[in-house]
Amino acid sequence: MNIWAVSNQKGGVGKTTTAVNLGGLLAEQGKRVLLIDLDPQGSMTSYFRLNPDGIEDSVYSLFEAQATESSVGPLEKRLQSTTLDGLSLLPASTAMATLDRQLGAQAGMGLVIKQATARLQHRFDYVLMDCPPMLGVLMVNALAACHQLLIPVQTEFLALKGLERMLRTLQMISRSRGDGLPYTIIPTFFDRRTRASLDALRSLRDQHADHLWPRVIPIDTQFREASKAGVPINAHNPEARGCHAYASLLRWLERRPAPMLEAV
Repeated sequence: MNIWAVSNQKGGVGKTTTAVNLGGLLAEQGKRVLLIDLDPQGSMTSYFRLNPDGIEDSVYSLFEAQATESSVGPLEKRLQSTTLDGLSLLPASTAMATLDRQLGAQAGMGLVIKQATARLQHRFDYVLMDCPPMLGVLMVNALAACHQLLIPVQTEFLALKGLERMLRTLQMISRSRGDGLPYTIIPTFFDRRTRASLDALRSLRDQHADHLWPRVIPIDTQFREASKAGVPINAHNPEARGCHAYASLLRWLERRPAPMLEAV
């Protein structure tokens, strides 16, 4: 089972879009895919027409069971189906926003997701985790559990600052893990008509060439339309520019091991 975390310490850079659409393309290939929503805002959960304010069986209950040393029960009962065959969701609830304050200091909280995915390894081929934009117990869980990190970066100046924070966090987690963690930077929201996008992409290529996917995810209104329909873009409009871009990214990720950030 391959486990990918999609993370950046800045919101609005395309994390949910990246996780949902890579998951949709993998499911289209016949892979069994689990999406895990680790963001208390529940964007991925809402994408699939579930309400993070009212959902009971969610990621939060896994942490609650760990804290109270109670049985988590069959994980399959917490999984939600989606409109796409082969694509399942472990949803978020807004209660997850309290985890750092309530449970973050308790022993074992950094490995809850790693233990949960281990229990599901024979059911799924891929797990993709949508992470919150802040460092805390949920991001720590994702980085401890994943085999590869995907970092969407909006091609504008402020998003580059978020990338630097993310790389510092990755260095810290790599030391904790005791090994390097492969990561790939994905330029998103690219608009070749604007100087801001062109300058940001040039900066990424100058500073992060070894870890940078060489293409871009363009601005595409079809992402919004697919979100309105509650489906990945390949199920909404397989000929959309954005769909072709994510298909290219997926081929690149599948055939090329990502370089590691070494633990130092």
